[in-house]
Amino acid sequence: MFRSLQRRLHATIRPGFPASTRQARGFTLIELMVVLVIIGVLAALIVPNIMGRTDDARATAARTDVNNIVQALKMYKLDNLRFPTAEQGLQALIQKPGTNPVPPNWKGYLEKLPNDPWGNPYQYLNPGVRGEVDVMSFGADGKQGGEGKDADIGSWQ
Repeated sequence: MFRSLQRRLHATIRPGFPASTRQARGFTLIELMVVLVIIGVLAALIVPNIMGRTDDARATAARTDVNNIVQALKMYKLDNLRFPTAEQGLQALIQKPGTNPVPPNWKGYLEKLPNDPWGNPYQYLNPGVRGEVDVMSFGADGKQGGEGKDADIGSWQ
C-alpha cells in the first residue's frame, strides 16, 4: 500500500507525465471558502435557536446594522460636508434628497435600509442626543427606553 501511494505521489509531481495525471485531485481555495461561508451562515442562524440566545443574537445583529449605518453616514458627510438633516433621514443614504440642503456630491451609500431584527425601522436623530448624530433601535418592545431585550441599541454604545 505504501509503495502504491509513493508511486502515485511520484507520478503526480514528475514533469514527464501528462497534465491530467499531474493534476492533484482536491478542493480549490474558493470551494473551501464557499463551504466555510455556508457553514458559518448556517451556524449563525441555527446556533442561537439551539442555545436559547435569540435575544443576544438579535441585539448583536442590531449593533452591526447600527455600525454599518453610521459608517455610511460618515461617508455621506465626507462627500457632502454634512450629515443628512432629520427631515431627510436615513433615506438620504439610498436616495438623493430633494429637500434643502441638497447634497452636491451624493453617491449611493446603502443599497437598502435594513429594519432592526424585530422588524422596526432604525431611528435617526440629527442633532443627536449622545453624539453629533444618533442611530438607534428601540429593541424588542419598539419603544424608547427599556431594559434587557427591550433596551435601546444605539450608535453611542
